[in-house]
Amino acid sequence: MKTSLLILALAAASLNASAQQKATPAAATQTAPAGYSEMLAATVRELMSTGDPAQLKQTYAKLERAAAVAPADWLPRYYQAYAMMLTTFVSKEEGDVKDKYLDQAEAALAKARKLRGDESELLVLQAYIYQARLGISPMMRSMKYSQMVAETLAQAKKLNPANPRAYLVEANNVYYTPKMFGGGAEAAKPLFEEAKTRYGAFKPASDVAPNWGERQVLGRLKQYEQTTAAK
Repeated sequence: MKTSLLILALAAASLNASAQQKATPAAATQTAPAGYSEMLAATVRELMSTGDPAQLKQTYAKLERAAAVAPADWLPRYYQAYAMMLTTFVSKEEGDVKDKYLDQAEAALAKARKLRGDESELLVLQAYIYQARLGISPMMRSMKYSQMVAETLAQAKKLNPANPRAYLVEANNVYYTPKMFGGGAEAAKPLFEEAKTRYGAFKPASDVAPNWGERQVLGRLKQYEQTTAAK
């Protein structure tokens, strides 16, 4: 499972809510210095194009500077949480170190929530962080974190049923759940298909708003097609 989650995370790192954020990027950056929006956009592109732990940590530091420049904008904190979450998937460090990265991710996410970020997106990322904790020790943590993922995603979907990332993370959760507990590849397939539909209709609120995950969905569905063709 750890290997599969690593592949999943690397795919996510190469990616780029129809619900409008309570504090939109445009509103949050009105008082930011000139060039802030461009700097944040470049940092987000860097984040979404790497699966290297060292570079992810560097990006986290850049986002800390962005947060200092525009303290009212929730997006730098959101992407810090995303960067630390991805680091746990791609790092070869021990589980206790990875848990500390996830502690950092959750701390950044809490700051984004205080800044009135898009709650549906924040909940989806929280669920993804729970998946990362599960991936550190699947046998020991499955009963606790699998349920926490499901409950958190249910909240995210209630707030914004059009958020495609909720369906992606839900599909991942089902995919990696043992078949005997109602999970597995076949059980997850309809959720990946639903996520694809949601991504097709999704329009991000801005060029720096959360917009990751579609290629991960398409990659998974392509695997289903290849498996069927091979039979």
